Amino acid sequence: MADYLVKSLDRPDDVIEFPRISARVVELGDLTVAQLVTEPGWRWSEHMKPTIGGEWCQARHLGVIVSGRMGVIFSDGTETEFGPGDVFDIPPGHDGFTLGDEPCVQIEWAGIRAWAGFPTGIHSRVLATLLFTDVVDSTAIAAREGDPRWRELFSEHLLAARGELERFGGREVATTGDGLLATFEGPARALHCAAAIRRAATRAGLRIRAGVHVGEVELVGEDVRGVTVHEAARIMAAAGEGEILVSELTRALAAASGLPFEDRGTHVLKGLDGEWKLAAYTG
Repeated sequence: MADYLVKSLDRPDDVIEFPRISARVVELGDLTVAQLVTEPGWRWSEHMKPTIGGEWCQARHLGVIVSGRMGVIFSDGTETEFGPGDVFDIPPGHDGFTLGDEPCVQIEWAGIRAWAGFPTGIHSRVLATLLFTDVVDSTAIAAREGDPRWRELFSEHLLAARGELERFGGREVATTGDGLLATFEGPARALHCAAAIRRAATRAGLRIRAGVHVGEVELVGEDVRGVTVHEAARIMAAAGEGEILVSELTRALAAASGLPFEDRGTHVLKGLDGEWKLAAYTG
């Protein structure tokens, strides 16, 4: 079955509001989509510039006008306007405004975060502990047991894992093929949870590997993004059957909790620079 994503603008991940303009935003994988409604009389330089700063809007906008009309003037003095059905690509360095006496409704799929004054996502970056898990030899299990039985086993595994996430204060971000990704406020909880998930999997006749890593991530709706996510995934991929691997930083932060570790030496992780010192949590 093909993987797909779908969300409704009627149930947005975020709502951004400024004077005379609102945006209903959904995060769809790597794509941010928004429905913008600008009221008559709205103008970027009058209603948003005082908050965001700069002489011109520095977002690149890609979208389509649903209803109403929008005018744009560029820094070189060029002016243009758009109406219903017009698909636009507006480069940075412009001022936008609503034309006429009716609101302008548009759908945008590029530029929304920069337009709202968050060009780097800095306002949504936080320090988080990431836990990745993966069922070992899932393909072989499916071949041996058959797809229906494998789906049943994996569903039961996820149910047990989610119970442990709730117990240790983790937040599930996504299922990842044969495992899951979750965030925690600190490494000790993540490690205790990983060990509990490992025990539950063992009772069910499954084996997992896990990786725990601490770093800065960008919160995008319910998702987390950034290089830390890729690092955590590579740490998990380096783990052996039944192993919970952690980064050097994670081990250092968890040391205050007295958790036991064994050195696993240095590793070159696919797609990442340099060598990584890893350790196995043995609790």
